[in-house]
Amino acid sequence: MLKTLKELCALPGASGREDKVREYIIEKAQPYADEIKTDAMGNVLVFKKGKTQPKHTVMLAAHMDEVGVIINEITEEGYLKFDFVGGIDRRVVIGKKVFVGEKAVPGVMGIKAFHLVEAGERDRIPKVKEMYIDIGANGREEAEALVNIGDVGCFDPSVVEFGEGWLKAKAINDRIGCAIMLQLIASELPVDTWFAFTVQEEVGCRGAFGAAFALKPEIALVIEGTTAADLPSQKGAAKVCIPGKGPVVPFMDGGAIYDRKLFEKLRDLAVANDIPWQTKTYISGGTDAQAIQRSRAGVRVAAISAALRYIHSPSSVGYIKDFENMYKLAMLFLEELQ
Repeated sequence: MLKTLKELCALPGASGREDKVREYIIEKAQPYADEIKTDAMGNVLVFKKGKTQPKHTVMLAAHMDEVGVIINEITEEGYLKFDFVGGIDRRVVIGKKVFVGEKAVPGVMGIKAFHLVEAGERDRIPKVKEMYIDIGANGREEAEALVNIGDVGCFDPSVVEFGEGWLKAKAINDRIGCAIMLQLIASELPVDTWFAFTVQEEVGCRGAFGAAFALKPEIALVIEGTTAADLPSQKGAAKVCIPGKGPVVPFMDGGAIYDRKLFEKLRDLAVANDIPWQTKTYISGGTDAQAIQRSRAGVRVAAISAALRYIHSPSSVGYIKDFENMYKLAMLFLEELQ
């Protein structure tokens, strides 16, 4: 699964441009799936037969897209002006590598040099309109030969293992969910299961609405990445969750209150099977669960998440053992639905 995760994280797939991720997932799922279809939004919907039919129609969901940038202007000098696709902290992007468009044109996210900054500017975060992407073009014409208005860009695709069992990459949120679902599809499943690899989660959980309406699940398990803040500046509950402490099983976030019985089921399964687990101690963020929960007459939802430092940045960090335990807990959950 780690190899799959690394390959997924290296692929570009900003919201609305998930094509390469979608192609990879279809290729990997094809040998094991009983049915694969792509809907009008671009979601990949995979059906895998299990040993039995579940008591309730079940869907697992993970989103394919990642945060990125979209080009909205090319200057006379050949610089690219942009806006963000998804929620990105302006503080973390300056000086970072980015690859733009179908040609993966390399660039660097720049801003006025510090020695030119006036005193009043030094204590504020630069606005997006003050930033630009430098692709080494000598003027507008040269830049336009490489990049078009509306092209999207993604951060540096390099993936690094470091320390004792840690992984650094862009887009671990939510390529970890995609990797776990691919591993499940390649496994012998206890029950018939639908898997929804969704699009455009980072810009409003858009793909999940269509997937949930099409598949009509009664129970849905969202497999995600979530915000960890286990930093020296944070105390107590403000740490939210901690990488290395096991899968995160949330009871509520900014978009959904998770089904209480399903939450308790995941918790009890983790305890009974010696899987370390934790919950979020701060109500924030949101997942595709908020769209799935509200579809049709309503859906019972639960989630298993990976605690990730520096989420929505060029360099997210997670703990590999947590990822493995997420897969184990998801499989145990499916076994309970027999």
